[in-house]
Amino acid sequence: MREKLADELITLFHKNSPEISTLKPGQVLWNALDKHTRGDSPHRRFVPVILSLVTPEDVTQLTNGVRPSVRARNTIASMIKEAYEQGGILSMRDIRLLTLRADAYVSKMRSQYEKDHQVILPHTGALHDMGSTVTHKATIVHKVMVEKKDPASVAKECNHSQRAVDHYLKDYNRVKTLHEQKYDMDFIHHVTGIANHVIKQYISILHNEKSLSEKI
Repeated sequence: MREKLADELITLFHKNSPEISTLKPGQVLWNALDKHTRGDSPHRRFVPVILSLVTPEDVTQLTNGVRPSVRARNTIASMIKEAYEQGGILSMRDIRLLTLRADAYVSKMRSQYEKDHQVILPHTGALHDMGSTVTHKATIVHKVMVEKKDPASVAKECNHSQRAVDHYLKDYNRVKTLHEQKYDMDFIHHVTGIANHVIKQYISILHNEKSLSEKI
């Protein structure tokens, strides 16, 4: 029992105090929110993660004249994915501190990467509904209702739980039902509690869904 306890303590120590000597040039050690907790939780936990601020690929792209904005988008996306793979989750505030960039710039670069690659990066705004990020809801619904993808595969693709995907689909169908009954946006917002800009996105998806149905 003593040996087992000692092994567990050693494992815990190494997990929370990784060897700095293992860091490669361009990498940084960061204390990220544990992906199983929320940033607004009184019992939030943190995990150390190793993030790549500069990689050999960045140097190659710089040499080849790749635009700084493209490199910035790729770096931001890479760090978000690296943290998630190591059990952590980054917020846009983390990225802002790491890159010394303004909030608006960081969010713009992340959003552009998600748009270009048709993905949802696993950051706090998307997974915890924190901050100003809401477009992931519409993206998930669009993939299921318009692209006709299986909800389970969409959940995996977008780093969301099946429960979250089902919840977004339920909200979409609530908006759809009320919109088809000719209720205005203020009424839909009052009844459902869904933000107006999300309602607009859902209505846009509804129109796309109907347009595709008419073509079939």
